[in-house]
Amino acid sequence: MDDFVCKILNDWGLSEWIETFRDNGIDMENLNCLEDQDIEKLISKVGPREHFRRQLKLLKEEQNTYQDKHFLLFTVRINRSRTTHLFRVLPSTGDRGKRKLDQEESNNGEPLSNHRNFLQTELMMLFDVKNIMAHVLAKLNDQENTKLNAFLRNKIKDLETDRRELVGVFGKTGAGKTSLINAVIEEKKLLPLGDVDACTSVMIKVEANMCNTKYEAHIEFITRKEWKDELWSIKHYLEVTTNEDDDYQNVAEKLSALYGEEWKEKSSEELVNPKYFREIPEFLEATKKILSCETAKELSAQMIKYTRTDSNPGGENSIKRWYWPLVKCVTVKVPHNNFLQHITLVDLPGNGDRNKIRDTIWKRIVRDCSTVWIVTEMNRAASEQESWEILKSISSHLGNGGECRYIHFICTKSDVIEDSTDHSSADLEAKILTRNNIAKEVVRKEFEKLHKFKKHFSDDSFQVYTVSSNEFLKTKVLSAENTEIPKLQDFLQNLNDSHSETLNYVSGAHGILSLIHGASLEKQPGRNKELCEKLERDIALQLDPVQKAMEKAYQVFETCLREGVEKSISSCEKKLHNFLFPRGNKEGYHGTLKSVVKNGGVYKPKKGKQINLNMKLSSFLTDSIDEEFRKTFLNERNCGPFNGVIDKFSLDTENLMEKYKDVKLQLIFLQTEEERIKKKLNKRIRDQKKIMYNSLTKTIEKSMQECYKTAAGYSGPNMMEKIRKTLSRHVHRSKGTMFAKAKNAMLNHLLSLRVEILKTMKDTLNNSIDLSLRTDGQAIPDVSAELAEVKKIYKNLKNSSN
Repeated sequence: MDDFVCKILNDWGLSEWIETFRDNGIDMENLNCLEDQDIEKLISKVGPREHFRRQLKLLKEEQNTYQDKHFLLFTVRINRSRTTHLFRVLPSTGDRGKRKLDQEESNNGEPLSNHRNFLQTELMMLFDVKNIMAHVLAKLNDQENTKLNAFLRNKIKDLETDRRELVGVFGKTGAGKTSLINAVIEEKKLLPLGDVDACTSVMIKVEANMCNTKYEAHIEFITRKEWKDELWSIKHYLEVTTNEDDDYQNVAEKLSALYGEEWKEKSSEELVNPKYFREIPEFLEATKKILSCETAKELSAQMIKYTRTDSNPGGENSIKRWYWPLVKCVTVKVPHNNFLQHITLVDLPGNGDRNKIRDTIWKRIVRDCSTVWIVTEMNRAASEQESWEILKSISSHLGNGGECRYIHFICTKSDVIEDSTDHSSADLEAKILTRNNIAKEVVRKEFEKLHKFKKHFSDDSFQVYTVSSNEFLKTKVLSAENTEIPKLQDFLQNLNDSHSETLNYVSGAHGILSLIHGASLEKQPGRNKELCEKLERDIALQLDPVQKAMEKAYQVFETCLREGVEKSISSCEKKLHNFLFPRGNKEGYHGTLKSVVKNGGVYKPKKGKQINLNMKLSSFLTDSIDEEFRKTFLNERNCGPFNGVIDKFSLDTENLMEKYKDVKLQLIFLQTEEERIKKKLNKRIRDQKKIMYNSLTKTIEKSMQECYKTAAGYSGPNMMEKIRKTLSRHVHRSKGTMFAKAKNAMLNHLLSLRVEILKTMKDTLNNSIDLSLRTDGQAIPDVSAELAEVKKIYKNLKNSSN
């Protein structure tokens, strides 16, 4: 099975049938030849089978259209294969970001120089190289199953990557998040705009549709079991609470959206009856629901019931049932949009989700964001506390606990001026520009006060923008200087252009083909003994500074955490007391405290910031390492972790090629392998550092669970006193071991990471040396033509990226 079939099965939510398709040898060419009886044998379940038939029909219709006003369909024929492949080129809808497709390589063979003008050409190159490598893989599969062939097959399969830059968009309801996203991607009617009575209820991802020219929404539901468990929990909760409780109003709103008033008289078992989900059989079948439309406006209308809370049912007379309580996430795919080439915009709740399942996804997405946009209204930019609370509450998720590089504070509605009719157009623009500059300065001064936040980020990471989404989407009344939407678009375009996944893939392919061709020419592997021994010595020498840097980091964190443990032991009970006995009139706080213990120490009220007792208790530990952690694990991609020691690792293969010309091709492979493994390890460290940092709070949370469970069981007139006493007693008794466990957990993660990094680098490179320089070329296919073609593409891409 080729990559195309695997990709479309994933895109259509049918990944569980990938193995079946692979076992039956279904590739791009024979996919279109499948008859009904074939599909019935391949997919055993009725719902997914009908969904596959529908999607396949749409695909065939698309492939039968060779040209229309939306897109061009190129036929790319690989001469070494009999298969004809179709490749889509999706041009931009406007002048901004348009890619010229009719440029050719100059007569002297020099590459196309301006990457920004040839983004679609880059996609064609990538598609071509992927087909070449698929053909080479097929050749290797036909050869004798030697150790080298198995190694090469794995290397080719390991080339595939699909990493996207995540831009998280935060802001209170009504701040203009949806309008901003619509304006930036120039799709006025894509995401439905909110009002006082309706707001976005689920996470919405917006990314490019690179597969067809439809506007699509891929809706992922929670599982039927998860909903059944939640219903049982809700029904049990409703038996012991009153309708004045904040949580009661939340669950009543959720159940009423889905069931109307029926839920009040039904048991949890009755509420999972399939009759309630006839419109969404995908929920019952645990598959994605895909909405596919010709226009953005049509898709927006269809997906409202899956994404919105509507407190005023009269506002949408045609909608009888709202399905957002069952939705995990919605991914909206936009055709012919270059701003989203390698980027996903994510519309997110400010500080987590009240639903545990969605909150888990929320945390994962926030920690993976490379950029965040905090959106607020212009006239409240400095005084609007909710925006600043969002920024403070997510700082640890983004910084040391994440991989965020850019924080953009975006002030919306910059064109709204009181008494604007009293000014001429020129005076109005001048007044708006002056006000925008003042707002920027005020916001920056407010940012300077966030001392704890700045432990996670440098000043350079923070920027302020003033925008008018509505004016930008109209015929431009305001100048570009007065609405900075174009600057945000330029930022996204630069983020796209700096994305190196295409070059990484082609570079890796060039290295693999160099090795295959070099190995096919090598008939006396024994004569490379001197070079192999030198390389193995160099690996040991180059790994020494890596090991020392990681050992030093371990010692530094051990010292910091030791101090953090001491501070935690001496101050945690005071911190807990302030939480249990808040200052001022806290009417209804008993309900809040009950919700905190019921939800494992974390509670998000319907309005206001999230309460996390576990983070409060672990704050002395995280504070103790914040500054050193940021220095050690910089989120900036141009500065590697551990002072860039992994990036400095080098076997100096460039110079070795001059001395050992007869194995130059093998050394090219080692060069690309070295770069690949360094990038892979840096990514691995980014992922592990999130786990490492968050392990401090996770360990505290785990230590407190039994206590929370006990406290959540109290009710009656003395409930508040019992909860306070239980929490206080547990923290007092366990503080001597609880914080030490958290310290050890993080240090163990760091120790494991050190072992993994050193072992991976040593084993991977030594294995590559052994197989590339100590193995003869028996049973190796001829790839000279493929190498020549990929080498040319690699040269073009490398020069254009420079």
